[in-house]
Amino acid sequence: MGVTILTQSSPRRLPAPSAVLEVLKPVTWFPPMWAFACGAVSSGAELGPRAGALALGVALTGPLVCAASQACNDWYDREVDAINEPGRPIPSGRLPGRWGLGVASGWTAFSLLAGAALGAWGFAATVAALLLAWAYSAPPARLKRNGWVGNAAVGFTYEGLAWATGAAVALGGRAPGAGILLFAGLYSLGAHGIMTLNDFKSIAGDRRMGIGSLPARLGPEAASLVACAVMTVPQLLAVALLAGYGRPLHAAAVGALVLVQLAMMRRFAAAPVERALWYSAFGVPLFVAGMMVSAFALRGVQP
Repeated sequence: MGVTILTQSSPRRLPAPSAVLEVLKPVTWFPPMWAFACGAVSSGAELGPRAGALALGVALTGPLVCAASQACNDWYDREVDAINEPGRPIPSGRLPGRWGLGVASGWTAFSLLAGAALGAWGFAATVAALLLAWAYSAPPARLKRNGWVGNAAVGFTYEGLAWATGAAVALGGRAPGAGILLFAGLYSLGAHGIMTLNDFKSIAGDRRMGIGSLPARLGPEAASLVACAVMTVPQLLAVALLAGYGRPLHAAAVGALVLVQLAMMRRFAAAPVERALWYSAFGVPLFVAGMMVSAFALRGVQP
């Protein structure tokens, strides 16, 4: 099913820097940067001696790898965006021709170079993250066509892989302990629900273009309940684990954050299309706050 995209007929040869920045989406860089920082904190290592490597890791997860994934997604989503958000840089022609693909490819190459400077673990994590980013957006894989699989790939990359990499870099390249990997996995699962929040705004275009995001596949009401459950259960497991690790105050803090989220989720689920952005802005920060609380609780605890 074809959709007219203005980029091919735009007379502009070079894009404005603001259009390039827009496809790199700086607002999306925070989650993987935060997860990387959580991993570094959870390692229990002295961070000062590794400050340079950690700073590079934060930059790699956000302004490089995440930005590359966003540019890639915008390029391969250009027909969907022409329906849902025609004012975005590629469908509007503000990023003309094949500039979108060029930005995605260039940022990917730059990310690989930066990742090589983080040692074997950092480079392997960079390669894995970029492969998943391209598989999520680009054919033939285009994982985003299945909301269950695509959201899992993004959640793993943004939270779990970034968390584990932050811990490994802080530990000087050593593999993180089982407790760190367990919490990285839990918050990856929770991030699956966060990814679903982003799809409520694009239901019409997703259905028209055959993209099975959960709101398009299940309907807004059912998808909102799934998203809320997927965000809540891992956090409750984290609370139980923290209590079991002898961190009752940290467990209570994460539990309190979950209770506030549950109250907000009830309001979100009552009108998910209208309130998905609201919950993303005010509910998700409570989720990520719990991540850092958990990271501090894990310092010195390696079950």
